[in-house]
Amino acid sequence: MRLDKYLKISRLIKRRTVANEACDAGRVLVNDRPAKASAQVKAGDTIEIQFGGGKNVKVEVLEVKDTVRKEDAENLYKYI
Repeated sequence: MRLDKYLKISRLIKRRTVANEACDAGRVLVNDRPAKASAQVKAGDTIEIQFGGGKNVKVEVLEVKDTVRKEDAENLYKYI
């Protein structure tokens, strides 16, 4: 699955366009490397997002699904 779509579905970032912009700005790392929005994400990958204000979020991908309910979105990843 594309990185920007995964970020939206997992609700780590609310909108896909915002996820795209974060990737283009180099603020999203997959396995400690800057990643484009089109990068493929699979279970076991680590994603680090650098938000404004110095806040970083690092998660491990547990599962990749095309659709998921809002309540189940947190089951797709775990915080590191």
